[in-house]
Amino acid sequence: MSKDRYSRQRLFAPIGSSGQVLIGQKHVLILGVGALGTSCAEQLARAGIGKLTLIDRDYVEWSNLQRQQLYSENDASDRLPKVIAAKERLGQINGEVTIEAYVQDAGRETLESLVEEVDVMIDATDNFEARLLMNDISQKYNVPWVYGACVSSHGVSYTILPGENACLRCLLDSVPMGGATCDTVGVISPAVQMVTAHQVADVLKILVGDQQAIHGKFVTFDLWNHRYSSISVKNVKKRDCPSCGNDPTYPSLSMETQTKTAVLCGRDTVQIRPGQMGDRDFEELKERLVDGEVKENPFLLSYDQGAHRLVFFKDGRVLVHGTKDVTEAKSIYQRIVGG
Repeated sequence: MSKDRYSRQRLFAPIGSSGQVLIGQKHVLILGVGALGTSCAEQLARAGIGKLTLIDRDYVEWSNLQRQQLYSENDASDRLPKVIAAKERLGQINGEVTIEAYVQDAGRETLESLVEEVDVMIDATDNFEARLLMNDISQKYNVPWVYGACVSSHGVSYTILPGENACLRCLLDSVPMGGATCDTVGVISPAVQMVTAHQVADVLKILVGDQQAIHGKFVTFDLWNHRYSSISVKNVKKRDCPSCGNDPTYPSLSMETQTKTAVLCGRDTVQIRPGQMGDRDFEELKERLVDGEVKENPFLLSYDQGAHRLVFFKDGRVLVHGTKDVTEAKSIYQRIVGG
């Protein structure tokens, strides 16, 4: 590999040659490989990160291509799982980066099995259940993580350093988190890039050991209307916080938080997770799918009934497209699968 590849990054004094060596030894976990996740992953791959672990439950669709920069029209046509398509593209960008890809939900067991080898976690999810899980994992295992979210032309970012500043649970009652989604108000790609610029910059600071350069404020912006704010949360940390307080109980880890159903952000879709996850038998399943169109690739099976489309994954999960109603989705699933 050419020694000039990272020359401009090494010339940047806060990183330098020693920092570049450190970056090449580090491991970053990205939870979610949509708009934020693809941008963060590409920036880190180009920066020479040693290892990336990518976790995402979804597959590429045409509506993703407007802002999810690693994916192509072929990926959408083939309905490739996002982490598979991302891994292939990142390998083309930088073949020296080790990439692990997990086509699944990031539940407690998965994150706890991975986090002890991780230096930083990046939030690129679309729901607070997953973020609060990351938050408790971060506090329990002393792993920094960077929160990020984007909708419309708005974005937010906040870096959490366990033991030093307020965690996400501390902030929930103190700073505006917003309730809109890309399904209701849309999103523009420049806002995505603004969020990930903040996220990756702080990740690089952590990786090279320059944590004092992290200002620790809650950043919000509206790119379309040229508004930017940086909110101090220095006094928000709570001594009785169940995640980072004096006697933490890590509520997202100690109680059952992985729901059986979830409405996907920005999608007319419900995910159903069976009680027992496992390797789904596609051949046996296809024998029951007789009244619709079946398409299959090595990673998933799609069953189109017209009004609804079901996508079955190997790990047992099912996406029911065409409804946001959990009860209706369960009924469709049970009618076809039997449970």
